[in-house]
Amino acid sequence: MSRDPRYDVLFEPVQLGPVTARNRFFQVPHCNGMGHRDPTAHAFMRGVKAEGGWAVVCTEEVEIHHGNDFGGYVEGRIWDDADIPAHVRLVEKVHEHGSLAGIELVHAGMNAANLWARRPPFGPANLPTMGIDPVQARRMDARDIADMRRWHRQAVARSLHAGYDLVYVYAGHGLTTIQHFLSRRTNDRTDAYGGSLENRVRLLREILLETLEEVDGRAAVACRICVDELVGDAGLERAEIEEVLGHVGELPDLWDLMVGEWDFDSITSRFAGEGAQEEYIKGLKQLTTKPVVGVGRFTSPDTMVRMIRDGVLDMIGAARPSIADPFLPVKIEEGRFEDIRECIGCNICVTGDSLAVPIRCTQNPSMGEEWRRGWHPERIRPRTTDAKVLIVGAGPAGLEAAMSLGRRGYDVVLAEATEVVGGRAAREARLPGLAAWMRVVDYRKGQLARLRNVEVALGSSLTAEEILSYDFDHVALATGSRWRADGVGRRHTRPLDLEAAEILTPDDLLTGTRPAGERVVLFDDDHYYLGGVLAELLAVEGHDVTIVTPEPRISEWTVNTMEQHRIQRRLLELGVDALTSHALVGAAGGSARVACAYTDREHELPCDSLVLVTARLPQDALAAGLEAALDGRDGPLVRLVGDAWSPGTIAAAVWDGHRYAEELDEPTSNDDVPPFRREIIALARLDG
Repeated sequence: MSRDPRYDVLFEPVQLGPVTARNRFFQVPHCNGMGHRDPTAHAFMRGVKAEGGWAVVCTEEVEIHHGNDFGGYVEGRIWDDADIPAHVRLVEKVHEHGSLAGIELVHAGMNAANLWARRPPFGPANLPTMGIDPVQARRMDARDIADMRRWHRQAVARSLHAGYDLVYVYAGHGLTTIQHFLSRRTNDRTDAYGGSLENRVRLLREILLETLEEVDGRAAVACRICVDELVGDAGLERAEIEEVLGHVGELPDLWDLMVGEWDFDSITSRFAGEGAQEEYIKGLKQLTTKPVVGVGRFTSPDTMVRMIRDGVLDMIGAARPSIADPFLPVKIEEGRFEDIRECIGCNICVTGDSLAVPIRCTQNPSMGEEWRRGWHPERIRPRTTDAKVLIVGAGPAGLEAAMSLGRRGYDVVLAEATEVVGGRAAREARLPGLAAWMRVVDYRKGQLARLRNVEVALGSSLTAEEILSYDFDHVALATGSRWRADGVGRRHTRPLDLEAAEILTPDDLLTGTRPAGERVVLFDDDHYYLGGVLAELLAVEGHDVTIVTPEPRISEWTVNTMEQHRIQRRLLELGVDALTSHALVGAAGGSARVACAYTDREHELPCDSLVLVTARLPQDALAAGLEAALDGRDGPLVRLVGDAWSPGTIAAAVWDGHRYAEELDEPTSNDDVPPFRREIIALARLDG
């Protein structure tokens, strides 16, 4: 299909100093959990984005010096010349497809505790590092400032050696020494680098000028800057940034504008929609003649066009949308809007950084697997046999398996016991704030409708005997899981003595059942989003809710998706009582008995209805039935997939459905060796 003229503006080239971006699509720097540890996997991931049409493809933050490390996280490094080859590999993969490669250089100052390097961090003031590590940053003196400027310039030179087309000066996300100098919040100096804004901007100006001098027309210089720290007059505000642009607005070749810290820059869809940053950055473009890029979890081409037409942005920045669909620009250009995998804003991608594991994505199971397993978001190898496949269950795993097998060319029947597809993803998308998660279902449903070799049979509840009466060669059981109603989970590995008037599980609430009583105690031993969002649902509907969790915070694991503080704030604002560091230990006679997670001291809570969000059991009875019916005879190869194999996240279910499709009819793998590629550290020489 040809490009819709409405979107021509998105494909205009943009001049960035000495280089030209072929269109307006700009993959801004984002972390990925691979960094310096997995350089080839990282390079291939970025290369796929370039192939997908992103005109500029950037790294994550890249440490410029060994004395400032993000120990515990796996970011990029360009400490010395030994790091250059890894960057060359990334640049080459990006250049293969005609895109520009950008590098985001960072000196993290008081944001990094330097636990790996064992060197005291420094910053503009004598302040603790930004976290809870027992580490304090020391105040930089004139020599320290000169050292940092030199290290940054050396890193710029190494970046040019590696072949980068664009080099960042980074003053955003609360992560960088340059921003710490800019902000009143962290700069209490009285010398030439503190006090007035003119003084606080001095370090930024010096590093910009030195970077421009070093690149000398060989690459563009971008500046990523926080336009509002969202802490009022205690820190950077919009008015000050307008003044900053008056001082240095014409120096870099590109401005990359962001808001707050990372948790706002990448706010989840549960708490903000597309383009949430617009109100903060609108109008700043008019204060400089240089191009401006910004993010907003943009997935709508019409919104992108409006950003350009209204003069908000010159380039459409994206991290998460480029993860969910690396081929987003190509699909817009070719008019294939129904093929776009829209980001759902769940932030499972962010967890790769905080957990130091390769990036993953609910919508795009190939993310992080481009080199490791050879997966590609748009291509999959054709079938190797004429095998026929039955998939039982049209939840996230079943939908992904059916779609991917259909693309391989297999004849597939997808049987769903209910009258709708989507399983848990469709049910959970009806919860407060999770409507965007329905994109997981809608995308796959739309793709299946165009695959003539895939039949979707709704209202088909199959028995083992019926399955075996057909001539399928493979049977995938994607029958999901069910929530336990006995209290078993992380805290308790044996059923509790529960005699509450009413016991409900998430399955009950998700299928429309509501507590009969007013006073609801919800025990969350799952610690991801579901307990918190169900508490929100019940509170909004008028119930008196107490959420009990053994962890010190509600929905504790969502720290990794950068939304825990928002979840807890919302529940408290709704009047939900939060009893943290406590566990349910029993229920009877209109009360729930809870115990302190530390002292085991017990007390009772009034309770008409008890909601248990603890653990799940695989729905694998059909697998046992098939095994019994076969009784050792030859038959179809049967495998459990997704939550039916092992309950997990929606992202894990989609990934497992895709793995099933990728590996079908492959020789049985030797599970004694890794089924994916990895890079092994080269041992150092011991002879000198």
